[in-house]
Amino acid sequence: MLVGVLSDSHDRVDMLREAVEELRRRGARHLLHAGDVVSPFAASELTRLGAPVSAVFGNNDGERGVLRERLPGISDFLELTLEGRSIALYHGTSQELTRAIVESGRYDLVVTGHTHRVHTEQVGRTLWLNPGELCGYLTGRCTLAVVELPTMKAEVIEL
Repeated sequence: MLVGVLSDSHDRVDMLREAVEELRRRGARHLLHAGDVVSPFAASELTRLGAPVSAVFGNNDGERGVLRERLPGISDFLELTLEGRSIALYHGTSQELTRAIVESGRYDLVVTGHTHRVHTEQVGRTLWLNPGELCGYLTGRCTLAVVELPTMKAEVIEL
């Protein structure tokens, strides 16, 4: 199962559309968004994939009530299991909490965002993945990632 991983899209509807098209082309069957969608109109773009969406709030997300309507299940932290793999999804606002989640050993995959920088690190059994920023505002790179489950092979894609 291929899982698409996004973070820090910051209302870049054009990049959300491009990312969803890329994920559709690759056959992604689930989408993880690690926060900072920002507004409800941008959140609607995530559902265009036609696959389940799991998302967490970021520090810049406003209109949380409407975001909850557009992305049912969105919260500050999510745990889910896909293809037998345990996954934690957290924006990454607190470095200490992020490190504790990664080092807990409870998860096969920990997905974070917030820093706007691509990060992949194997910590024991846990793959820690930050897909970077889809918006491209800070780094000039519009990135996302895909993870093949259950093999845990990750690929970062620059649009």
